[in-house]
Amino acid sequence: MSTEPRLAEVTEPEPAQKAAPGADQAVKETLEDYTLRFAPRSYRRWTPMVVATTALGGIAYMADFSIGAGIGLAHGTGNALLAIAVAAVVIFVTGFPLAYYGARYNIDLDLITRGSGFGYFGSVLTSVIFASFTFIFFALEGSIMAQGLKLGLGLPLWLGYLVSTLMVIPLVIYGMTALSKLQVWTTPIWLLLMVGPLVYLVATDPGTVDRFLAYAGTDGDGGVNTASVLLGAGVCLSLIAQIGEQIDYLRFMPPKTESNKRSWWTAVVMAGPGWVVLGALKQAIGVFLAVYIIAEVGPTAAPEPIQQFKHAFDAMMPSWIVLPLAVALVVISQIKINVTNAYSGSLAWTNSFTRVTKRYPGRMVFVLVNLGFALILMEADMFSFLNSILGFYSNCAIAWVVTVATDIGINKYVLKLSPHAPEFRRGMLYAVNPVGVVSFVAASALSIAMYFHGLGDTLQPYSPVAAAVIAFVLTPLMAVVTKGRYYLRRTDDGIDEPLLDEDGNPSAVTYECHVCRQQFERPDVAACRTHDAVVCSLCLSTDKVGDHVLPEAPATV
Repeated sequence: MSTEPRLAEVTEPEPAQKAAPGADQAVKETLEDYTLRFAPRSYRRWTPMVVATTALGGIAYMADFSIGAGIGLAHGTGNALLAIAVAAVVIFVTGFPLAYYGARYNIDLDLITRGSGFGYFGSVLTSVIFASFTFIFFALEGSIMAQGLKLGLGLPLWLGYLVSTLMVIPLVIYGMTALSKLQVWTTPIWLLLMVGPLVYLVATDPGTVDRFLAYAGTDGDGGVNTASVLLGAGVCLSLIAQIGEQIDYLRFMPPKTESNKRSWWTAVVMAGPGWVVLGALKQAIGVFLAVYIIAEVGPTAAPEPIQQFKHAFDAMMPSWIVLPLAVALVVISQIKINVTNAYSGSLAWTNSFTRVTKRYPGRMVFVLVNLGFALILMEADMFSFLNSILGFYSNCAIAWVVTVATDIGINKYVLKLSPHAPEFRRGMLYAVNPVGVVSFVAASALSIAMYFHGLGDTLQPYSPVAAAVIAFVLTPLMAVVTKGRYYLRRTDDGIDEPLLDEDGNPSAVTYECHVCRQQFERPDVAACRTHDAVVCSLCLSTDKVGDHVLPEAPATV
């Protein structure tokens, strides 16, 4: 006879989940943005297209123009365009399974990573990688905005860095509700300001296209070579972790049904891996604009987006409006992406800290931590050595994303050694799963060694390829070697109600957590070890003595 906890009492779903008066501030906060937990159906009130628009609004960053320009100026247009295309294909292919999982099961990339090869504590490694991504790119965008404020308003760079950091704090406090409004309303203005100058230049001066295509770069002879393409692709692939920020929005997708499946899939593909299509276009535009203005401002300033758009606007508008428009474009772009960077970074830090310390300090603490790291990078003039930072970082990011994508695509659907349904709750997962951790660490370590010429100069450009190939090969190999036994610490969470409904969506049936006394939907709770009741995932995470955590049981996959 089974002695496992077993619960069957349920309550009907409520229209919205709200913290009771006087509830702990941490509970209130996590019920706004669902830090550390599953995003319930009752909160997901947006249509697929609103979620997609919000997610795509977050990629309005100007860094793509700088990245593209830097690659083009160094290696020439031909190599740059091929590098951008190679990176875009890798990012799309690896991003698709992650975006699907996030949208289908309404969990962020950290929760996906836990159950896709890394384990409950193992994914702390990748949370730190993702948090680093957010403050590196916050610093990059803040630097670009400071350049615009210096050119337009005469602010010294140090003050511009501070302004660009502080101005996002009020916007990021309010989570998804405020971010969705900001992104939807600013996207049309941003698109018009970005695309208008490019169309005008090509239409009025076709010779700009010829000069763009013929540009050889400072390090090249105009020809295409593999080393240059891979070096450029490595820089572009630093953006592979952007899928994590896309999933921070996609987790709020409504359930997929027969009636909405077309719009649901369109939104997931467009706002998930599809972000890279727009990203690649912006990088190519960055090369074009840099080549266009290089004769006027020189190669040093050509990668600066404020200079690129100032000169592009200057060709089509009266001089009195050029600078204000260029500054407006930079400021709008910086705000749109950096509220996302600050938001997603705070979630990643909070996830890591809560699991390690079993204490939830509040997301706002880590908003300030993330902004502090970004400000330090800006004051250190990280913009001047941008490509070096991104080239190094891309090795870790590629190893992580390829490992998780391979676990979903191969280990779950082909080998069937990884559990199909996602799992993220404490007690259900082993602390560390060697499948993902070993694959990630091996791929990162070897590719970083290659990047720093540890295996010779010839192999150095191939470090991003090594990161991807090693992660792709080791992930299924480790699953076979371990026979998938380290994915689940137990297969039964002690609740009779199925985790998924008849359409395969997470169940909307609600339970009351007997610790915090709030209502949570089925995927976010598990039976308590010591009481005939259920406990929510956050209360399990903060259980210092493990009173509520279910005991280990034989796992079967």
